[in-house]
Parts: sequence; C-alpha cells; structure tokens
Amino acid sequence: MGLQAGVVAVVKSAASNVLVVGGGIAGLAAAVRLAESGARVTLLETRQKLGGRATSFKDVRSGQVLDNCQHVVLGCCTNYLDLLARLGAAEKVRWHDAQYWADGGTALQSDARAVPTMSIIRPGPLPAPAHFGVSMLRAPLLSLRESSAIGRCCMAILRTDRAAWQSHTFGEFLRGHGQSERVVRRFWEPVVVSACNLAIDRVAASVALHVFQEGFLANREAARIGVPSVPLVELYERAEAIVSDAGGRVELGAGVERLDARSAMTTDGRRFEADAVVCAVPVERVNRLVGEADRTRDARFAPLDRFTHSPILGVHLEFDRNVLGTMPHCVLVERPTQWLFRKNDAGTYVHAVISAADDWVALDEREIGERVLADMHACLPDSRAARLVRVRAVKEKLATFAPTPESEGIRPCAVGPSGIILAGDYTDTGWPATMEGAARSGYTAAAAALQRDGQAFIVPSRPVARLSAVLGLRQRHRVASA
Repeated sequence: MGLQAGVVAVVKSAASNVLVVGGGIAGLAAAVRLAESGARVTLLETRQKLGGRATSFKDVRSGQVLDNCQHVVLGCCTNYLDLLARLGAAEKVRWHDAQYWADGGTALQSDARAVPTMSIIRPGPLPAPAHFGVSMLRAPLLSLRESSAIGRCCMAILRTDRAAWQSHTFGEFLRGHGQSERVVRRFWEPVVVSACNLAIDRVAASVALHVFQEGFLANREAARIGVPSVPLVELYERAEAIVSDAGGRVELGAGVERLDARSAMTTDGRRFEADAVVCAVPVERVNRLVGEADRTRDARFAPLDRFTHSPILGVHLEFDRNVLGTMPHCVLVERPTQWLFRKNDAGTYVHAVISAADDWVALDEREIGERVLADMHACLPDSRAARLVRVRAVKEKLATFAPTPESEGIRPCAVGPSGIILAGDYTDTGWPATMEGAARSGYTAAAAALQRDGQAFIVPSRPVARLSAVLGLRQRHRVASA
C-alpha cells in the first residue's frame, strides 16, 4: 500500500534514537549492540518474524516449523557467536569436531561399479595448521599423492595475501598450485561451494582463501561445526526484550518505502525520525529505499545494482527408518547434493542442502526429491531400503550475493556522504556472505551510529596458532569505514 497525501503520522525521536530498518542478522546485531549501549532503538521489519534469510516458517502442509535452509556456524565465527551469547541462545547450538565425507564413487561411474566409502576428517594430535593431516592421509576419499598435493596447497594458502587475489577466481589459484581436476572435484569444490555458495570458477579467490585461512588453518577450534538444535527463529526470541528494555521497540510487519539519514517512511503512512538510520535490508533492496538525491551524492549506492545472486535449495526429507546411522551430518562427494544434516535423534528426518543451486531452481518438488534420493542412494547404501515419506523443498533464489571478483571490488563501507549507515553481509566486512559477515556488519553499523570507531564492537578473530604464524599466516581484517 502506498502513501496517501495528508495521512502521515510522525513518530518523534528522543536523544540517541537510532532507527534500524531490517530484522535479519545484520539488523539484529546492530539493534542489540545499540540497545546495550543505551540507545533507544526502533527496529522495523517488513515480515512477521526476525532473522531475514536465516529464519524459519510454519509449513502449512505438515504444521511443522521448518528452517528455510540449514545454517551452521563455525568456531571461527566469533561475532555471530557473540551475538548468540547476547541473545541467550549460545546453548542452542550443538558442536561437532568430525566431518563425515560419504563417497559413492565418481559420479561418471555407474552405481553398480562404485564402491561407497566413508572418510572421517577430524583434528588429530598435531598442532594447527597440521591438525587435520593424519585423518586426511588416512581418508579413502583421496590417494596419498592427492592428500600430499592438498597439503602443499594449504602451505601456499598460509603464506598468500588474499587481497592480492581479489581479481582472480579460486579455480585459477588452485590450478596454479598444482591441484588436479579430481582433487578439485572431490575436496576443494565441496568446501568452497558450501561455504561461499558459488562454484570455484566463479568465486573470488580472496573469498575462498579467507575460508581456508580463517576456517581451517588458523587454529584447532576454527573448523568446529555448530548446528542449531532448535528452529532458527527461536535463536532470536530475546531480541525484542533487549530492545524494549532499553526503551526501544521492534515493529514486525512494518514495510519501509523510503529512508534517509534521519528518517524512514513506512508503506502504511508513518514517518519515523531518528538521530541515525541503519539500513540493514538485503543489497537488492537498498536502492529501492534510498532517494535519488542521496544516491547521486553518495558513491556507495550506484554499484549495488551490479551485485548478482546465487541460490540455495534446502530440502526437508522424512523417511520410515534411519538413513544416517550415527552421523550428525555428512558431505556427499562429487554429488550435486552437498550436505545432509540429521534433524531428529532417530535419523529419519534429514535436511539436504544444495548450494549454488542454479541447475535446481526450475525443478519441481518431485524432481528435486528424486535427485536428492539418487545422491543419497549412491553414497549411503543403507538409505536404499528406506521409504521416503515426505519431501519439502525450499528455494532461496536470492540466498546470498555472488562473491565474484567483480563484487569483491565494489562492496561498500558502512558510512558515506549521505549519512545513511549500511549493514549487511554484502558490505566490506572482509568476510564472505555468511552469518558472521552479517553480524560483523551490524556491529560496525552500531558503532557508526554512536560515532565510535568501526572496531569498537568487533570481537577479534581467534588467535593464529603459533606454528601457523611461523609458517606465514597473518590475520588481515577489513572493517567498514568512511
């Protein structure tokens, strides 16, 4: 519904009032830190729930509360974990040290000829960055020569200045460091596609290098996998109380039509005024809300229309028997379905994730279910005896911005001449399109709204292990600034 002339209610602000537009992870992070710092926050979210793309919905078919897609947190995600702690939700995450890689044989082989194997990758007795070395060498997933080649490439990654590779793809980096196509398909691609939501020949090398430097090589705790034990929407339940206890409020179902550095107009005719405005909507929506005058004088906005997106498909599957054994999750090697996550103790409810799912978005639910089942049957022989009871596919066509070499060069900082403060995983956080990147951007935006240094609220990364540092790894951080 558009605005009607003469029907504008003005909501006046008090000192230290901050308006946050958007209730995803970035907006929540900004609102929580601002409220804790004494600001009176008004958080406007167009939907009837918080969490943005990392949230849940009630399925009208089954009545269940389902996540849009399975989201996980790694041990290196210090700011997102800090946000969960502030929301009282840190204990709602289950942690796992081991990764299970189910290999059904090369996808070009027939299932009759392939012999499924299981590789368990977990930290061993060696210090970082060699802590995965023993299990990698023992994994049937790779030959000894292939594991050695990966080790040499990891040594090169340790010493690489990832900023110097921003204009190249990760595929270029890998081939320049002696990685065979088979090793790329079986190891590098599953990790990168899942972490960056983009194929290795499209993703900026700087982004993928970040994943391995921060997430695998920096220290032993970095690669621990945390999986929420509750629907994602339940992680944010305390947010409204934190904001309201500081004198602010959260308004759900409040769509914003226009905003500037001091106000926002909602689609139902209300005008909110504040001392600062944080725009925490997805990148594709920003220029729809910002007026022409602000877009003209602030160079941050023009490049935003050049961002592209990469889809993710989440598939909820219910079986008549256990299909995962004792595994909490597993990677399906050389299969379009990259990850399976256990969603109940019985192992009968599984969530499948397909990242960079361009080839899947046109499929109907029956076709999607058949493809996922084929991947499961190839890699997990015990699943072949199970009957699929229910399938529910959730397509997120605009799941993340595509972290290509072009987009990495145009990510905007938090503040600029217009005075509008930007927050979102697409901003220049130095992190990929992740919940950690979103949380960092929200913390940076909160500091900017309070006119504090951009680092003021940022939780430092985990320290680099001594041996990793000796071998050449240095943490490099980018924090959005003017």
